[in-house]
Amino acid sequence: MAIDLATGVRKGGARRGARAVRLSTRDKLAITLMAGIPTLVVGGFIWFPTIASVLLSFTNWDGIGSVTSSHWIGTTNYRQIATIYPPFWPAVEHNAIWLGFLTFVATPFGLFLAYQLDKDIRGTRVYQSVFFLPVVLSFALIAFIWQLIYSPTEGLVSNVFADPAHGHVIDLLGNPHQNLWAVLVAVGWRHAGYIMVLYLAGLKALDPSLREAAAIDGAGEWHAFRTVVFPALRPINIVIVVVTVIEALRAFDIVYIINHGTNGLELLSVLVTANIIGEASRVGYGSSIAVVLIVISIIPIVVFVVNSFKERES
Repeated sequence: MAIDLATGVRKGGARRGARAVRLSTRDKLAITLMAGIPTLVVGGFIWFPTIASVLLSFTNWDGIGSVTSSHWIGTTNYRQIATIYPPFWPAVEHNAIWLGFLTFVATPFGLFLAYQLDKDIRGTRVYQSVFFLPVVLSFALIAFIWQLIYSPTEGLVSNVFADPAHGHVIDLLGNPHQNLWAVLVAVGWRHAGYIMVLYLAGLKALDPSLREAAAIDGAGEWHAFRTVVFPALRPINIVIVVVTVIEALRAFDIVYIINHGTNGLELLSVLVTANIIGEASRVGYGSSIAVVLIVISIIPIVVFVVNSFKERES
């Protein structure tokens, strides 16, 4: 039988080596379950609430009665949260400060820890365990720990820098001008350990020849890090950016436990909760704030996915 040299296919026949695979009923059932169950879980717990929030954000549903009893009001909720809802813009500002602190303080500190521990100093495993310990703790537990540290009567801060016995106390969490920064220290304590682990994994996987080549060229440690090591960590850097943005936007637990996200600790996630399950019971209003949060969160995710596809193609 003749063979087409351009395609490698026998004329009048199938491609050499190709076999038609017939799945049994058990195989089809297994594939259906393996693909169907995760799809149902993701759809039920992620996509359905997301789509429902988008649709409800254009209604005035108060959470009482059937959804069909609500009325379509268009973009009224969005106009109101931007114009006549006082906590909205302070919450946006606080989320921006949260992001800035994690980006320019906690993340560089985590990178610094990773770079130092990558030198295999004595006791490096002990230091790694100590710095990573906060990561395994939930934000709720971290909130309780730092509430004790910041306690105006029995806390470490007040006892070191003030004199509670004579009535001079420091109440950082009770001061609306200082409590955000006090909470950010607690958040940075956890975030730095997380970033340290990610960067440490990237540094361990780095090709040693890059540093050796920089040393042969006479580059100093800082110059080699800035021009060779850090650019080589680009895949890790992209992950760090996405993680940092998401951590800043989804912040909720710690401020809600401290004072329910009020008195200087307003965040977008807290406003969503306050409107949907709070006394106000304004599901449509809270959904519009949730959609704003979703749109902001999508940006770093899209950047991450696009860069991942570009790296695979290259």
